[in-house]
Amino acid sequence: MSILHTVNKSPFEKSSMDSCLAHVKEGSSVLMYEDGIYGAIKGTAVAAKVAAANGVKFYVLGPDLKARGVAEDRIVDGIEIVDYAGFVNLTVENDKVQAWV
Repeated sequence: MSILHTVNKSPFEKSSMDSCLAHVKEGSSVLMYEDGIYGAIKGTAVAAKVAAANGVKFYVLGPDLKARGVAEDRIVDGIEIVDYAGFVNLTVENDKVQAWV
């Protein structure tokens, strides 16, 4: 069963991302949106944790990057930037959605 995990809280203010990463399994997907996008920025301790999650596909919501003034070139390599339609597609492509708030 494939699961889309969504994280909308900053990993520097809440433990949502850490909780998510502790539960993801190979074949899962993680979408960072709203303040969760800060977990996708290169050079942070969170970036190292994301890179260590083997077999997990990571996504970040592009409009939320733009709204927070984060340039796409600051995103960890391998994280796919999606738009709202891509967000919807991820929910349809996975069997279950788990929100980490």
